[in-house]
Amino acid sequence: MVDLEARLREVVRGEVRFDAAARALVTMDASNYRRVPLGVVAPRDADDVAAVLEVCRAHGVPVVPRGGGTSIAGQATGTGVVLDFTRHMNRIVSLDPEARTAVVQPGLVLDRLQEAAAPYGLRFGPDPSTHSRCTLGGMIGNNSCGSHSVAWGTTADSVRELDVVTGRGERLRLGQGWAGAPDGLRGLVEGELARLRTGFPELPRRISGYAVDALLPEKGADVARSFCGSEGTLGVLTEAVVRLVEAPRARALAVLAYADESGAAEAAAGLLPYGPLTVEGMAADLVPSTAGLPRGGAWLFVETGGETQAEARARAEAVVRAADVVDSLVVTDPGGQRALWRIREDASGTATRMPDGSEAWPGWEDCAVQPARLGAYLRDFRRLLTSHGLRGTPYGHFGDGCIHVRIDFDLLSETGVGRFRRFSEELADLVVAHGGSLSGEHGDGQARAELLPRMYGEDLVAVFERVKGLWDPDDLLNPGMLVRPAPLDTNLRFSVLPRKPVDVAFGYPADGGDFSAAVRRCVGVAKCRTTSASGASVMCPSFRATGEEEHSTRGRARLLHEMLAGEVVTDGWRSTEVRDALDLCLSCKGCRSDCPVEVDMATYKAEFLHHHYAGRRRPAAHYSMGRLPVWLRLVDRTRTARLVNFLASVGPLAALAKRVGGIAPERGIPRVAPETFSRWFGRRARARERQMIRELGLEYEVPFGRPVLLWPDTFTEHLSPEVGKAAVRVLEAAGLTPVPLPELPPHFKETRHFRKTRRHPVCCGLTYLSTGQLDRAREVLRRTLDQLDVLGSPEVAETFAPLVVLEPSCAAALRTDLPELLHDDPRAARLAASVLTFAEALERYAPDWVPPALDRPVTGQTHCHQHAVLGDAADRRLRAAAGLTGELTGGCCGLAGNFGFEKGHYEVSEACAEDQLLPAVRQAPEGAVVLADGFSCRTQLEQLAGVRGRHLAEVLAEGLEEGVGGGT
Repeated sequence: MVDLEARLREVVRGEVRFDAAARALVTMDASNYRRVPLGVVAPRDADDVAAVLEVCRAHGVPVVPRGGGTSIAGQATGTGVVLDFTRHMNRIVSLDPEARTAVVQPGLVLDRLQEAAAPYGLRFGPDPSTHSRCTLGGMIGNNSCGSHSVAWGTTADSVRELDVVTGRGERLRLGQGWAGAPDGLRGLVEGELARLRTGFPELPRRISGYAVDALLPEKGADVARSFCGSEGTLGVLTEAVVRLVEAPRARALAVLAYADESGAAEAAAGLLPYGPLTVEGMAADLVPSTAGLPRGGAWLFVETGGETQAEARARAEAVVRAADVVDSLVVTDPGGQRALWRIREDASGTATRMPDGSEAWPGWEDCAVQPARLGAYLRDFRRLLTSHGLRGTPYGHFGDGCIHVRIDFDLLSETGVGRFRRFSEELADLVVAHGGSLSGEHGDGQARAELLPRMYGEDLVAVFERVKGLWDPDDLLNPGMLVRPAPLDTNLRFSVLPRKPVDVAFGYPADGGDFSAAVRRCVGVAKCRTTSASGASVMCPSFRATGEEEHSTRGRARLLHEMLAGEVVTDGWRSTEVRDALDLCLSCKGCRSDCPVEVDMATYKAEFLHHHYAGRRRPAAHYSMGRLPVWLRLVDRTRTARLVNFLASVGPLAALAKRVGGIAPERGIPRVAPETFSRWFGRRARARERQMIRELGLEYEVPFGRPVLLWPDTFTEHLSPEVGKAAVRVLEAAGLTPVPLPELPPHFKETRHFRKTRRHPVCCGLTYLSTGQLDRAREVLRRTLDQLDVLGSPEVAETFAPLVVLEPSCAAALRTDLPELLHDDPRAARLAASVLTFAEALERYAPDWVPPALDRPVTGQTHCHQHAVLGDAADRRLRAAAGLTGELTGGCCGLAGNFGFEKGHYEVSEACAEDQLLPAVRQAPEGAVVLADGFSCRTQLEQLAGVRGRHLAEVLAEGLEEGVGGGT
């Protein structure tokens, strides 16, 4: 296809990419299906679209329009040229508050339209759970709905006019009264009036097939409405005029608890007369924690609106009174409502894992029936699942009779795929028996189109084929969808993956030790593609900085999938495509918590780098920063910290060192502390011992208080010992006795394990892990465990169980990376279980201690590893107790250990900091404390903003020194 690519480059002003990486990124959407395209084009305008269609028609190559790639039925995949509208055709052309309309391009993300309309009290009605990344073009193509469709209908209800280009290059403006209809369409409809008037079930969520009934004269012969839900098979959308609705000034959320999902489903239809904005349902096995929810086994989320908060609340309370519930809750606080809605919105991801951790897949997750029949349908659906030995947890739009469910199909074996087909056929019959639609929101795609004759009959499906022929006589646009479909059990994305587990270093305990299963976790819901982080979320900073799919968690997972498949990405672990995509992964671990299915790209990156550079020369940064503990210990042993700092301050020498070490020239080299934390602590302890002997004539005794071990992480030890000093001061004030490893008190020096603890410094292996030097990391961690066997000795274990780690990234490495890398060593899990953050240690072992009353506002950022792995609940409570008010931002500082220091990463690193951290610091009130528990965060603040960030321990220690309270 060299001629095709060359010709496209001649006539298209947008990007044309036929390379392996670009193709690999769009082989899949959020469905079970996979197709390998020839290339990807990002058109700049309608002229580019027309040019692509002309070239592809001449070469006989199909064209597939694609938005956010979150389609769940396979319709956003194809074997020809994929049109990516998200790069350029992603604008709001105009917004008319008076007319309540907006003109938008197909690549516009829904949330951007909502943000633009909000100042006028308006919004776009439909809002799928993927609203932060789905596009208007995709919503029109699938006729998407979302949770508010009981109030504002489907996307088709919000479309006024559409500009499209047909497969033969004709530009049409679609609207009512046959506006824009291709030749022959009106005659076809007028010849089939009886069939069209009787062949479509009357449902609020009937999405399957072509909406040819919208062309009936009594429905205004609405060609634009008829085009909605055509999945890119009739024409290519280039612009749309959409209707906006008035948003309620206030909202309330009634959460109604029922014993089970059937009870919730039976109740949903009875709530519709109360005019709710939403009636959403879900069961307990989709909720990670039921905290904050009323007691029950299933819930309806019923949102109400009003001109005032009191009016919205009154309507919600009326719904509660009308409902026969086990328990209920009415939430009016916007933050509380958002937290509850996140539980519902994440269900599309969390549903991909059963409660026991086994995989579940889409395919039959959005059938719809009349709301009044939902309870009966769900009972029959459950019986059908049981008869096939399958499991699934329904959730979704109960008020519209539309159910989402992921089912634990075995799509890897021939037997399992056969069961998938038989179940699909029987479920289609069941849906039809209940008067329902095979698709109630996500479209037919490949998943359901083959079964449309069961719903509509052969004659009406033949009408669909004739409609397709009039719009697209060359079958150029997204062939295999809706009419003349590919079989539902072909093109499955799992079929290309290796059947035997891949030899890997990490244990992947949540995936049965199978790296392929870990990569399969990404189902494509694309929460990582959000262009603005909200609240405390972190994922995915590199995508927000670049806007490139390959630098999103999903994009990297797709490339790893294709690496394992070996068809598009053919070099395996040596792949440069995967390496380049992972290069901008900050290893922030945000996806581990923010991704609904807990894709752990930081671990996958470390795994890949381990194999990619096996037996090969590594980048210079892997030697300079990846082995940072070695170099810093050498400086300490030779007592050359001051010399190193002086040399680093000499411009030409610093520039040379950065060039040799693969460090970004824009970066300053951090200063090494002249005295390490451990040396300071030892000197302090000896001074205390001498003072006690002088004053009291006593032998040295361990100070009174619960001993806790302080982990001497590389950063606290060598680069910011002031954090360790502050932590010691606070812990002692709280009545604890902090002891840095391996500086055990003298009366432990006679234990049989002590000599081991003195042999080598302990290390969490973080820098080796982040650079993929896993053999070295394993060696360092095993040596650390050998040294810390003292923790397991009977005479010490009970006393020294808590291990306090001040650097969040090191704590996260010990808590998760250690047991996952040394999965065959039971000591690793024991050590991981003993790790506590500074705030956790105070809360657990000094619960009665009252911190100093600081009464100051705070700003800054929760460390990304703390957010993803450790949690910050204890920190929040400690800050509140100390009178430190305000919220810390989410996101990632962008330095992320070695990442922001590496040559070529500076611009992305800076962009990540500008995403949330730096604006928060600039906007902070006067006198605010800038909190940054991570050394990287503090360094980024200093180098980019000239601001000194401080660890929480430093702030509390300062309060103690100023005598502002604190005690028990």
